[in-house]
Amino acid sequence: MGRFPNIAAAKAKTGAAKGKLYGMYAKEIYQTAKNGGVTPEGNPALKRLIDKAKKDQVPTDVINRAIEKVSSGADESYSSATYELFGPAGSTLIVDCLTDNVNRSVSDVRAVVNKCHVKMGNIGSVSYMYDNVCVVSFKGLSEEDTLDALIMEDVEVEDIETEGDNVIVYGKPTSLYDIKKAIESKLPNVDYELDEITWLAKEKIDLTGEDAELFNKLLAMLDEVDDVQNVYHNVNI
Repeated sequence: MGRFPNIAAAKAKTGAAKGKLYGMYAKEIYQTAKNGGVTPEGNPALKRLIDKAKKDQVPTDVINRAIEKVSSGADESYSSATYELFGPAGSTLIVDCLTDNVNRSVSDVRAVVNKCHVKMGNIGSVSYMYDNVCVVSFKGLSEEDTLDALIMEDVEVEDIETEGDNVIVYGKPTSLYDIKKAIESKLPNVDYELDEITWLAKEKIDLTGEDAELFNKLLAMLDEVDDVQNVYHNVNI
């Protein structure tokens, strides 16, 4: 059994409320279009993000407004900020934020940390226990055909595995677009089940009782922080 079935649990993506989800995508689409251009055909990162937004049922007008803000000359600027947390009973978390005010984001995350009586670590204190990888999952090719496509395009990957009808390819974050290009050379109309850069814990743990309750409270409170985009953790849920 590979790591693919645990990815959804390893990453507690925020956005249970539609307003939060739409806001998350709007900020990321705006910043991606600002950095790389407003045309999806010329900005692969933007195209990927738009495709993901549509899969998450983000309305087209939300996507278009975010891109149009760039075209209109709006001068907003968002930057990434990552915080590493030690939760209850050996649990760890990596919290990714996209913010226009780093002081606000760290203050909001720290407020959650204090209310839940957990600890915020220094940069690197948690992330070394995770693998930062891209993960691409899809149907339509065999594992052997996928490997052939990757070899033909001279793309190095970390691992390939099969889970049911899905082929899952793991690679370095910088290899995401090369992996997808290789797959699409064999399967032009591929529909990706998963297509992202993520953090996967090298070892998972189980929590029970009060520890599990506190951890779930921590996730719920982080979910309410506007700047939080993604939370990755090492807990089996």
